[in-house]
Amino acid sequence: MLHHIELWVPDLDRAVASWGWLLGSLGWEPYQEWAAGRSWRLGETYVVVERSPALRPGAGHDRMRPGLNHLAFRSRGREAVDALAEEAAAHGWRPLFPERYPYAGGPGHYAVYLEDADGFEVEVVAG
Repeated sequence: MLHHIELWVPDLDRAVASWGWLLGSLGWEPYQEWAAGRSWRLGETYVVVERSPALRPGAGHDRMRPGLNHLAFRSRGREAVDALAEEAAAHGWRPLFPERYPYAGGPGHYAVYLEDADGFEVEVVAG
């Protein structure tokens, strides 16, 4: 089982707003809070967003370069995916592949693909 995921972000407030909404919509609960970060937990696994003091200056995250491409989460079903797709823009997410929604991952794979303002991609799959 996955223990945790830690995402270093350039703007903590923006990340808390977008990731907090997304994770809360998927049933994750606020877990930890400190000056430079926040976390949300589901079961024994947690996700951290942090504006680390060790963050190097630079161009930021690029999901198209070597490294993390995206995180995929399971939702409660198609209605939950549709609700996320509809509400995402109001919470700092933009749709990816909207012309192929909800089957951008292929026939029978009901999901929404979203990207936040910092370039992190999530896929939310109907559970």
